[in-house]
Amino acid sequence: MTETATGAAGPVIPVHLVSEATWPDVRASLPSVARAFAEASAFQPKSGRLALLPGASGMLEAVLLGCGEDEGLAETPFLLGKLATDLPAGRYAIAGPLAQPEIAYLGFLLGGYRFDRFKNAESRAVELAPPPGIDAAAMALVADAVREGRDLINSPANALNTAELAGAARALAARHGASLSEIAGDDLLRENFPLIHAVGRAAGGPPRLVDFVWGDPAAPKVTLVGKGVVFDTGGLNLKPDNSMLLMRKDMGGAAAALTAAAILMGLGARIRLRVLLPIVENAVSGNAFRPGDIYRARNGTTVEIGNTDAEGRLVLADALALADEETPALLVDFATLTGAARVALGPDLPPFFTNDDSLAADLARIGAQIADPVWRLPLWKPYRAMLDSKFADLNNVGSGGFAGAITAALFLANFVKNAKTYLHLDIFGWNPTAKPARPEGGEPQAARLIAATIIERYGKNSTNG
Repeated sequence: MTETATGAAGPVIPVHLVSEATWPDVRASLPSVARAFAEASAFQPKSGRLALLPGASGMLEAVLLGCGEDEGLAETPFLLGKLATDLPAGRYAIAGPLAQPEIAYLGFLLGGYRFDRFKNAESRAVELAPPPGIDAAAMALVADAVREGRDLINSPANALNTAELAGAARALAARHGASLSEIAGDDLLRENFPLIHAVGRAAGGPPRLVDFVWGDPAAPKVTLVGKGVVFDTGGLNLKPDNSMLLMRKDMGGAAAALTAAAILMGLGARIRLRVLLPIVENAVSGNAFRPGDIYRARNGTTVEIGNTDAEGRLVLADALALADEETPALLVDFATLTGAARVALGPDLPPFFTNDDSLAADLARIGAQIADPVWRLPLWKPYRAMLDSKFADLNNVGSGGFAGAITAALFLANFVKNAKTYLHLDIFGWNPTAKPARPEGGEPQAARLIAATIIERYGKNSTNG
C-alpha cells in the first residue's frame, strides 16, 4: 500500500479552486507571469482541469483546479483526490474556503492510495495542508481504515486465503483491545453453523467464523456482519471465466465491515461493537455442496440449494442468526451479494434494505453529506413467495429470475427476528474505473457511511472527542 507522502520540502504552493463564476477574479489575482501562462495555455475551469503555473524564476508558483460550475466543491467533494495523483512533489495549500473541508481533505488522502504489493508504483511526496478548523487526525484515521479495506479487497485469493482474512481481523481486534474468538473447519458443525461449513468445506483452507467484541458491555449493542468469500468459483454451478475474474472481491463485505469497525473503534464510538465474519472459499471438489441439497440452518430453517453460486446468503444466514440471538439494537450486514443490484443501480450506488424508515432517511442524508451514497430498495414481502421450496422452508434462490437483489434480502431477513433494527447492504466493492479519490480496484463501500451513522446515533466517548 502506497499513500500520499508527507514531509515534502520547499515553499507552500497555493491551489486555487476555480469555477466558471470565480475564474475572472482568480485570474486577476495571479502574479503576472502565472497569469500570462494561464492565458497563453487557454485555461478553462472545466471540472477536473489542472494547470501548473510557473513564476518568473520558472519554478511552480500556483496551481489551478477547475471545478466547472461548482462553488467550493459542494457537488464534487472528492475532486481534491486529483491533486494526490496529478501534482508533482511539493507542499500545497488550498487558497480560499471549501464547502465541505473535511470531506475534501479526505478526498485528497484517499486519492493517494496505490496497491503496490505486487507491482512497484510511483510514489511522490505530495503534501496538502489540512484546511483550517478541521479534525485532520480523524480524517487520517478514516483514510487509513479505507486503505486497509482496499488492500484486503485488492489482494488476490492466493495471497488472501481464509486464514489470512481471519488474521487481518485478528490484527485489527488486537490493535484496539477487542476480544476475539474463531471457529474453523468441522468445529463449525459442532457449534451449529452448518451453512458456513457446507459452503466452505470443499476448499483447501477450512471455513471459519470470526467473532470479535469491543466496547462497554452496557452500551447499545451494534453488530456488523461481513460476507467473507475469499474466492467464488460458483461451486458446482461454475461461473464462466469472465465472471470469475473479479471474484477476489467477493470478500468485500468482510472488508467493509472491518473498515467500519476500524473507524468506530478508532474514533471511540459509544457502543458495544460486535463483528462477525463468516469466511469461506466456494470451491469445487468431491465434497462440494450440490444443487438440490437441503441443510438446516443455525436457527432451524431448512434451506434447499437451488444454486451453489448463491453461497454468500448461506454463510450470512448462519452469522445473522447468531447475531440475532442477543437482540442487538442495530444489526448491519455488508455483502457483495447480487448482480441484480448492479443492473439496477450500477457499481457506484449500493442498494440497502431496511424496515426502519428513520434509519433509511439518515442513511440517505449522511451518505450525501460524506460522499458515500446508497439507495433504498424495498423489502417487498409479496416476492417472498419466489423463495418457496417444495421440499424445504426456503430455496436459496428466487424463481423466475426477477428481483434478485430483493429476494436475496428477503432470504436474509428470515434469519433476523429479534434485532431492533436490521440493515442489509448489497455492495459491489469495486471501482471499475478510476475517479478522484477512488482509484480503480477494491472499495469498501458504505463503510464510512455506516460508521458515521452509528456515531451520529450513539455518540462518541469523551476521551475520543
